[in-house]
Amino acid sequence: MEEKIIYFEKPGPANTEETLRLAIERAKARGIKKIILASTWGDTARLAAERLTGTGITMIVIPHQYGGGNEQQFPLKLVSSLEKKGHHVHFATTLFGTENLYGMTIPRVMSFLLRTFSQGMKVCFEMIFMATDGGFVASGEKIIAIAGTGRGADTAMVALAASSRELPELHIMEIICKPFQTNQRVPNYIPEEGPYPPSR
Repeated sequence: MEEKIIYFEKPGPANTEETLRLAIERAKARGIKKIILASTWGDTARLAAERLTGTGITMIVIPHQYGGGNEQQFPLKLVSSLEKKGHHVHFATTLFGTENLYGMTIPRVMSFLLRTFSQGMKVCFEMIFMATDGGFVASGEKIIAIAGTGRGADTAMVALAASSRELPELHIMEIICKPFQTNQRVPNYIPEEGPYPPSR
């Protein structure tokens, strides 16, 4: 079997339209009916909903969890608009940001390991667990996950979903696209409390 992976020269929102096009094209080719999508401010979710009209594909949108900032950045009016179109918005615990709760650095280490592929890759893994934990997709269900670097989308993958309690059951089947440049580290960073730079 032979399939293409698209590499974007630079990460970021300029790749959103093409990422969505590639992901929807692959979903149709594989008979996939669910897409898990990261969207913090709602722009990517709004655009994806437009592109999915008439395809029979639904989205599970994962914004930042409540308490992740001074206020929730995802527009609550958009939640009801998306739900009327058959999509879901899931405000859940950001799994790789739980070190303060559990008092261990494992989530942080997992984040930095996955960011060596791309920021979006880390978010895709996280969202798949979150959506499965929330019952929006079944363990073993074939889905597409889409995320990005900062704003927009630049990373997409085909995966067999799993819950956070079934880590070995998560399988990444295909990488559809990702940035060629990953920018894992903060330039000229001098660590103060260990070898890892602060989370972005």
